[in-house]
Amino acid sequence: MENKRDICVIAAEIKKDWKNVYFGAVPYLQAMFCLNTVDEDFGFDSGKSIVLYFLSNANSWRGEVAKRVKKELKEMVK
Repeated sequence: MENKRDICVIAAEIKKDWKNVYFGAVPYLQAMFCLNTVDEDFGFDSGKSIVLYFLSNANSWRGEVAKRVKKELKEMVK
């Protein structure tokens, strides 16, 4: 079984790579800093829904890092 990175670690990589985060993705990215897995909750939202909402607002984030990280997040919410 492969080790999955914590969501907060992934969020830090996103913030480092995506210089001008789309405003719709900002609240979800901020929430991701408080999560380790998609099985945790943040407020009234599940970690899974936060990641899915982030992904739906991350269409303008492009490049190799974006492609790899989005794939990693999609695998987590399957």
